[in-house]
Amino acid sequence: MVLVGAGAAGKSTWAAETFVPEVIVSSDRLRAMVGAGEDDLAASADAFALLEEVVRQRIGRRLTTVIDTLGLDRERRRNWLELARAQGIPCVVVAFDTPAAECRRRNRERVKRIPADVLTGQLKSWAAVKKELPDEGYDEVLAPRAVRVVPEAFVAAAEAVQRQRDAPTQLRFGLQLGSYTHQSGRKTTGEWIKKVGVAAEVAGFDGIYVMDHFRQIPQVGRAWEDFLESWTTLAYLAACTERVKLGTLVSGITYRNVAHLGKIAATLDVLSGGRAVCGLGLAWFEQEHKAYGWEFPSVGDRYALLEDALQLLPAMWGPGNKPWHGKVLYVPETACYPRPLQDPLPILLGGSGKRTLRLAARYADAANVFGDAARVRQYSEYLANHTEPGKEPPRLTQLSTTLVGKDGQHLTELVERRRPRNQDPAKYAATVNAGTIPDQIGRFRELAEAGATEVMLSLPDLDDDLGPLETMSEVIAAFR
Repeated sequence: MVLVGAGAAGKSTWAAETFVPEVIVSSDRLRAMVGAGEDDLAASADAFALLEEVVRQRIGRRLTTVIDTLGLDRERRRNWLELARAQGIPCVVVAFDTPAAECRRRNRERVKRIPADVLTGQLKSWAAVKKELPDEGYDEVLAPRAVRVVPEAFVAAAEAVQRQRDAPTQLRFGLQLGSYTHQSGRKTTGEWIKKVGVAAEVAGFDGIYVMDHFRQIPQVGRAWEDFLESWTTLAYLAACTERVKLGTLVSGITYRNVAHLGKIAATLDVLSGGRAVCGLGLAWFEQEHKAYGWEFPSVGDRYALLEDALQLLPAMWGPGNKPWHGKVLYVPETACYPRPLQDPLPILLGGSGKRTLRLAARYADAANVFGDAARVRQYSEYLANHTEPGKEPPRLTQLSTTLVGKDGQHLTELVERRRPRNQDPAKYAATVNAGTIPDQIGRFRELAEAGATEVMLSLPDLDDDLGPLETMSEVIAAFR
């Protein structure tokens, strides 16, 4: 982002109000660094040489960079644009067309003023430069206003929010729990889970889903962090809640005897009053298998087991007590009493690969995928094309990490507090889909338009503070 305008046009003030200091590269501050102060004009050449190197390094790392100089030198602007293009990142100009009289008034109020003849020269240069900017090839030329750097997922959010206002669509929301390292510690984990469940219902969530692992996965935390067994946790949540669906995202097919898994899910359905969802997946975490002494079969063997399970589970939950034969599974008696209250008890298959989606189209009630709206639309079309004629395609659900801020300032604070050390705020924001309430409404509207019927959210800032659930309630309300 290149700020362009005469001195005293308000560039530095606007940058400081809009961005965190770390992303602003200021020629004045660099002049103070290499010279006697920001007004040490003799240090200008060295300051600009340093600025060019800092900008080159930041853009080379694809970091958000706000260049706070006069921006009146066309060759410098062209160089910054070419650096951005080489890295495949947008380059935006913010043009400060502040009236000359206002610039002069502000300059008179400065402790150290710009010499009057210098400011006059800058204002004349600006008059010519502002005509050139639209033709120089920038992604946008903006006027100074409230702007934010947002992840790509939110670029079209404002238009989607308006569509949701004009023609509301419904969407279900699920809360995924994948971490149990809350601040109060292990002794109060049960109390914390209960509070989360109750608060999620109040916020309007339609379901609560838990990861089915036996140790924390590396994408989320460290192996020795507290991690609860999934179906036991769901049973506890069944006693703490009244309305939400309860399921796994998703149970690894190798983790339990499949007939036993059927019994577990049926029991949860009965005890919860018909709220169970049986999530299934191929199982991918090899290190977890080794740690618990389990065999980790080949991909082909796991797919064979998964396809059998998708057929065996409905047989377990149905009437009778017949034997069942599959490709790799044999159950002499499909006895499972009491039977689930739901008929059928829904099976959700997790995974975005074509082989998994084909199994979902044939056997499952829902398919859970990752990805943005474009990806979700592709998955939706694929499922429709691979579902037998006369059969409804499975519902499509989408899982994402979601960081929600009440407004831009609150979101910036969340990103700064949550991001790992040495990670660029913009990159972290993209990783966790960090957006304001309107941003998220727009993103979820686009997902609904792409074919998603439910979105499952992992809230990275959910610990002892249950505020993120209250914030999400405003997003959910837009789809009710």
